[in-house]
Amino acid sequence: MSITGSIVIYVIIWWIVFFSLLPMDVNRKKFKKIDGEDPGSPENPKILKKFIYTSIISSLLFLIIYYLVHYNYLNLRNFLL
Repeated sequence: MSITGSIVIYVIIWWIVFFSLLPMDVNRKKFKKIDGEDPGSPENPKILKKFIYTSIISSLLFLIIYYLVHYNYLNLRNFLL
């Protein structure tokens, strides 16, 4: 796997994990109504915490995929022939 391919795969994994973690641990505003603001928006989205969790989970998933590709357990060329 080349450097460019590795970066692309890591970024794709990172975004998938990030969007999966976004709705977790969100407290919605209950009775505070402010004009021009969505009533379902989170009070504290905890984005930094989600960035850190996303980076850790993505790194672990990427390492697993990298080793599977490196040791030819996940080689698509074998399936095509």
